[in-house]
Amino acid sequence: MKRISLLIITMALTFSLALIQGCSKEDPANEGKPDPIELTYSVFFPPTHIQCLTAQAWADEIKKRTDGRVVITLYPAGTLTKAPQCYDGVVNGISDIGMSCFAYTRGRFPLLEGIDLPLGYPNGTVASMAANTIVQEFKPAELSDVEVQYIHAHGPGILAAKKPINNIDEMKGLKVRATGLSSKIVKNLGGTPVAMSQPETYEALQKGVVEATFCPIETLKGWKQGEVIESVTDTSAIGYTTSMFVVMNKNKWQTLGPDLQKIFKQVNLDWVKKHGQAWEKADQEGREFIKELNRQTITLPDEEQQRWKEAMNPIFDEYLANTKAKNLPGDKFLARLRELIAQ
Repeated sequence: MKRISLLIITMALTFSLALIQGCSKEDPANEGKPDPIELTYSVFFPPTHIQCLTAQAWADEIKKRTDGRVVITLYPAGTLTKAPQCYDGVVNGISDIGMSCFAYTRGRFPLLEGIDLPLGYPNGTVASMAANTIVQEFKPAELSDVEVQYIHAHGPGILAAKKPINNIDEMKGLKVRATGLSSKIVKNLGGTPVAMSQPETYEALQKGVVEATFCPIETLKGWKQGEVIESVTDTSAIGYTTSMFVVMNKNKWQTLGPDLQKIFKQVNLDWVKKHGQAWEKADQEGREFIKELNRQTITLPDEEQQRWKEAMNPIFDEYLANTKAKNLPGDKFLARLRELIAQ
């Protein structure tokens, strides 16, 4: 009996020793590799939105090009930080990276407000490339508390409403969802701007809190808002955009080191165009979505378009006056933007 017990104890000890030795051996594939740097990425778009998918593709590309040394986890739909708090969330380290709109924090980015002006952007690619280029060239001090990865921007904003809007006179008193500078567009057209983020807009239209929204046409599908409007007025004559940032916490950026920073910068250059193309694709899908829903599309006559353009003049004048008062080069910024759009 003692021999059997001794044998059992010996076997158990041998098995335990083998298990410990096996666990202590490193996987040859990971031998010599440090643990990956894990980063969090707060995105306000819902997970199915093409811009969220493009952000995920960016994160995947970073992982690929860094050979797994950097792993980025997305938190879509404002689950980590809500859209208006996203920028501060990056500054304060709530997330390592963030994507949202400059327009959600009015007054904080006075020079960059020029990007969103109704300059007649033709599409998302032009808007994204122009926005990214001008931020790189001017390096605004208002972005000094983060490390900018890149900027992108949607195609021309249109007016989607719960009733047909055929001319500027019908804008009088209309409650329109708008953010940032688009709220000034609404005001100058005679409407009443109501500030809110995209995630809030569907319910606001559905319940009549607002009667219309200024947005890129892709929004009508991407955020399903086409379901709760009846008509679309093509206002591309005053085509504004909403510029969006992808920024990283400064301290986190500095810990990456020069080699990883270089890879980020290379990927970023590719993704400016990818986001622009994604905006264009989404705009086309938005048009098709509206057509499927049998929503009315209104094209303004040339004379009416001119009335809408003239209504925008005070916005440009105000921007130039405000930036001058803050000793910011608003005039040069605006002139360069027009050059970039024309190019």
